[in-house]
Amino acid sequence: MTNRSEEMTAVPRRQVLAGMLAAGTLAGQNFVTSASAAAETPGALAGKVVIVTGATSGIGAATVAAFARAGARVGFNGRREAFGRQVEAEIRVAGGDAVYLRSDVRDAGQVERFVSDVVKRYGGIDVAFNNAGIDLPPAPIADTDIAGFDDQIATNLRGVFVSMKYEMPHLVRSKGAMINMASIGGRHAFPNIVAYGASKAAVIHMTRAAAQEYGHNVRINAIAPGPIESPMLERVRRDWNVTTEQLVAPYPMRRVGTPDEVAALVLFLAGNQSSYLSGHVIGLDGGDLP
Repeated sequence: MTNRSEEMTAVPRRQVLAGMLAAGTLAGQNFVTSASAAAETPGALAGKVVIVTGATSGIGAATVAAFARAGARVGFNGRREAFGRQVEAEIRVAGGDAVYLRSDVRDAGQVERFVSDVVKRYGGIDVAFNNAGIDLPPAPIADTDIAGFDDQIATNLRGVFVSMKYEMPHLVRSKGAMINMASIGGRHAFPNIVAYGASKAAVIHMTRAAAQEYGHNVRINAIAPGPIESPMLERVRRDWNVTTEQLVAPYPMRRVGTPDEVAALVLFLAGNQSSYLSGHVIGLDGGDLP
């Protein structure tokens, strides 16, 4: 018989699918008063205008709240209006300035209007965090649903591209910062999530290409989270019949991350502390995989 530690060591690499969790959600958590709120300096981004996609819950909502606590004015979107209104209300009750504008990043016209509405409301854009993304149940390539594949590419890849397209002119004018949501799944190949991995790898490429094109005016980076505690992590546990301990076994820190830890990294990349950092993909995964 093997002991528990031996069982964890023997987990196949394919069960490290927690790496795809960058876009996970934590519906129902209060992102304004969370006990593990990201550590940002109040007023550090005072007067800055921030736009965030896919922010009705999870990492997006935690980051919107963190920006608001740091003094920024934030416009954010997402498809789930009830959640978006709740996040907006919590931030306003806490004294922050944020507005939810319902829109779907799969629709270029909606994204263009979303960006335009944020600019009209706040006068420009200084920071963009392109976070919107989805996952689907894992399946090998031969069994992957084509409609599902297309939906992931439309959201995770094309949605980031369209957002970048309409945000970039405003960021050039403000000499601002852009942060794109990638994933450890875009840096390492995992089986049975080909659309997700491909979309995130392409986001990494777009980030680096954009930094080459616009680096004289805009700082452009991507983040690549590993396993982040969320309902998406719950689905991975269920679909792969694995425990949290098994999922995090390959990572040196042996734990999952939190949305607030991701938000803290986004704020760092948005602020002056990272003024000479552009064109990079920053891992946030408790230690890179071997």
